[in-house]
Amino acid sequence: MTDPAAVRRPTGLFVGLCTLDVIHLVDHVPAPDEKQTARRQVAAAGGPAANAAAVFSHLGGTATLLTAIGAHPLSHGVRADLDRLGVAVTDLAADRDEPPAVSAILVTERTGERAVTSTNATGHRLTPPAGLAALVADHDIVEFDGHHMDVAVAAGRAARAVRRPTVLDGGSWKDGTERLLPYVDVAVCSADFRPPGTSTPEETLRRLREHGVTWAAVSRGARPILWAGPDGGGTVEVPLTRVVDTLGAGDVLHGALTLDLAGRGPLTARGFADALRGASAVASRACASFGTRAWMRAGS
Repeated sequence: MTDPAAVRRPTGLFVGLCTLDVIHLVDHVPAPDEKQTARRQVAAAGGPAANAAAVFSHLGGTATLLTAIGAHPLSHGVRADLDRLGVAVTDLAADRDEPPAVSAILVTERTGERAVTSTNATGHRLTPPAGLAALVADHDIVEFDGHHMDVAVAAGRAARAVRRPTVLDGGSWKDGTERLLPYVDVAVCSADFRPPGTSTPEETLRRLREHGVTWAAVSRGARPILWAGPDGGGTVEVPLTRVVDTLGAGDVLHGALTLDLAGRGPLTARGFADALRGASAVASRACASFGTRAWMRAGS
């Protein structure tokens, strides 16, 4: 009998944004000059790459986050949250005193919809670190969220050199995305991700494939996920759930998907559809609770 403790955990490197998320559950988004008392509050590390790394770790992987956090007092709370979640951090801004990016998030209780403001990665211009190639080679898979683009492109190039699969979380088209796509094996994008000259999910899938992405998909909230690969495409149904909070649903999907892909080997059409199906089930469970962490505490 195999000792469970001896089973190797998949390793994932997550390259991108880390923020301090301050999340309020509200009756409605306040009107100008309106003051409102929030029903609940959550403060946690956030950002697409950070949240995906947390999910990867929670579901059984070993995650490393390559990002910028810094040495500001607010940064200590971000680090502590990631440490509690088992996410190792390589901080490319460790010697900087500026505060981390803070995302102010309002979640409407009745619908679960969210409104978000953040500086994202605009406060940090990062250069690829020495030893990046070795860091990439030490992991089974690499995931990008499109932030800190110069670092992402360098990591993608390194991943291609050592044949590590790569995954793109395409939340939106960003400056430099066209430089990253040649190093992306799997891209799962939101409906807001629109390459220049596209206006529909079908056009997005076609453009991603033209840029060399082997497997591409577009998530559309509760609607079926559209996907395309070398031999065609299809749809994957999203499980129905009572939505409490949609914040981070895409990040959860990417963390779960990246863990699945890390252990699959060469992808097939059926395998990609199955991976999307399993990841969307995890994301749907996460939408049934408030904040980005409660579903984890519930043992989902």
